[in-house]
Amino acid sequence: MPDPIPQTMGQQFGRRSWAEPWKIKMVEPIRLLPRPERERALAEAGYNTFLLRSEDVYIDLLTDSGTSAMSDRQWAALMLGDEAYAGSRNFYNLEEVVRTYFGYRYFVPTHQGRGAEHLISQIAIRPGQYVPGNMYFTTTRLHQELAGGTFVDVIVDEAHDPTHLHPFKGNVDLDKLEALIRRVGPEQVAYVSLAATVNMAGGQPVSMANVRAVRELCDRHGVRLFLDATRVAENAFFIQEREPGYADKPIAAIVKEFCSYTDAAWMSAKKDGLVNIGGWLALNDWDLFEKARNLVVVYEGLHTYGGLAGRDMEAMAVGLVEALQDDYMAARIGQVRYLGELLTRWDIPIVQPVGGHAIFLDAKRFYPHLPQDRFPAQTLAAELYLDSGVRAMERGIVSAGRDPVTGDHRYPKLELVRLTIPRRVYTQAHMDVTGEAVKAVYENRERARGLRMVYEPQYLRFFQARFEPIAD
Repeated sequence: MPDPIPQTMGQQFGRRSWAEPWKIKMVEPIRLLPRPERERALAEAGYNTFLLRSEDVYIDLLTDSGTSAMSDRQWAALMLGDEAYAGSRNFYNLEEVVRTYFGYRYFVPTHQGRGAEHLISQIAIRPGQYVPGNMYFTTTRLHQELAGGTFVDVIVDEAHDPTHLHPFKGNVDLDKLEALIRRVGPEQVAYVSLAATVNMAGGQPVSMANVRAVRELCDRHGVRLFLDATRVAENAFFIQEREPGYADKPIAAIVKEFCSYTDAAWMSAKKDGLVNIGGWLALNDWDLFEKARNLVVVYEGLHTYGGLAGRDMEAMAVGLVEALQDDYMAARIGQVRYLGELLTRWDIPIVQPVGGHAIFLDAKRFYPHLPQDRFPAQTLAAELYLDSGVRAMERGIVSAGRDPVTGDHRYPKLELVRLTIPRRVYTQAHMDVTGEAVKAVYENRERARGLRMVYEPQYLRFFQARFEPIAD
């Protein structure tokens, strides 16, 4: 049995409260639309929260991607932008930060994580190869498939059970990975795609022991190990908290050790990087780096800006370092846990244990009377907006998409709604309002009748699909 989840921050400090390690210098007004206006806005958006206008949203928990509040030092860094087309000094500053804190030899900037996913898929996957990973992520899997690869889920079984309290539900199941490599042959495995944390499982972490074991397995078979480092700082917090031998190690040291077991990494810096735009790809292999550096010129921009302004690279260099500060990360995870503990107290079904960047509502247990092809998670996200103007995100059958061979819906075991907490943006009062809104929707759950899809785009349908209510 895995070790039990350690005490929460509130339990550790008894009855004493904690506070964020920052103070507010600027505010952005928001307002709650009247219910009739919310009904009209949702209908115009086709009951897809992605298609709502930002101005019609009260508390925006759609995503933590690019929605963070930058620090005064990041805003100051914007004024140091060197906007030279080639050889910007901001590129070299950012390159040095990535080398110093993440440990990779070679660095390529991209406009965001999706650009890096595209590059690594194009240079590292041959058509017909397999890409095992610890649960899919939507854009990552699509880039792998477009490059001719086939994704195979090798995450531990506990990750598919929202009630299981395994402390590292993001771990790779070594037996599953070994079986795949033996079945198809190591030459048919492009690389192991490791995410830390695992978004689609509820922001669940990977242990240091697991990444070390995956590294050893890959070395035995001559397979490369690549990391999605988008939330690796949050992952390090859980290692520090839960894994023996790491309680006294700083977040920054844990991140560097974790990365040392991998051959390459990509990051959407719009999450742990604390910026509104930007990403990167970092590698240890010179030949792969040469291919990536050449291909980035085709798709993103010159290899010293990768689709970014110099000022954005400078703000990213500052944000990457700020995200590795222990007091910041404790407050970041603490705010997410505060909302999770509130909902747990009210017996509202969520993914347990609470992950790093969001609370995931379990729509299957929320709406047990709705079959999955009535899109219960999409329904729940729509109902939450109608109730309170809170925008959340579907992570279920809509996000899973269709099987490219059969054309049928993929039916994931997890049917979730993600309440994603932007970094350094909302207060505890906003979390209270959100929790009370979820509670109100839960109390009226038997009224939900589900949705039908009336428009479906070819790729990543959750972004632009449209729905209408089922009235039966």
